[in-house]
Amino acid sequence: MNGETEAAADQQLLHLVFGGRLESTRGVRFEDLSALDIVGIYPDYESAHKAWQGAAFKSQDDARMRYFIVHLHKLLDPDGDEDGAA
Repeated sequence: MNGETEAAADQQLLHLVFGGRLESTRGVRFEDLSALDIVGIYPDYESAHKAWQGAAFKSQDDARMRYFIVHLHKLLDPDGDEDGAA
């Protein structure tokens, strides 16, 4: 591996999976912030997506319960110095 490839392989592309009950199906305002379900933080999009699917499946009968994947690595590096993966 060259230096650039090694640096890309060493990056942590962290993703947060969380959800909660929304006030309405037309927006993204949570009904109760203290009741948010923090599913976890994952090292890559693939594992975060699997966790998101599992959580979303459990709440599929509640139209106002919604889960999200947040790209934490983009918040930690807003200038985009990472390779754009995920």
